[in-house]
Amino acid sequence: MAEYQTPKDRAYTDSLLGSAPKEAAAFMNLKHTAERTDGVIPVKYRELMSVAVALITQCAYCIESHINNAARAGATREEIAETVFIAAAIRAGGAVGNGLMAMRLFEEASSTKG
Repeated sequence: MAEYQTPKDRAYTDSLLGSAPKEAAAFMNLKHTAERTDGVIPVKYRELMSVAVALITQCAYCIESHINNAARAGATREEIAETVFIAAAIRAGGAVGNGLMAMRLFEEASSTKG
């Protein structure tokens, strides 16, 4: 296989949505609801949050889409940069939080050895 993810994959959108219509409709409804413009949270902030999540989930299509949406909503280069580093810090913090659990689990596992 020459490449795993490419913009050419977008040609399969209708195939994916049409192959699971109920699930696709539910997903699209959730997506449209989350991206609505009439919520309490302003669109720019919704898009900055979406950029952060897209960076963490590493969805290239989501990153592209939400960067474009954020720019249209008035986000600045500096806001995007801060969003990148906030997402990175929170992602790293999650590893540390799970590391605390790992230490406890190790202690529990070690204390049960005969």
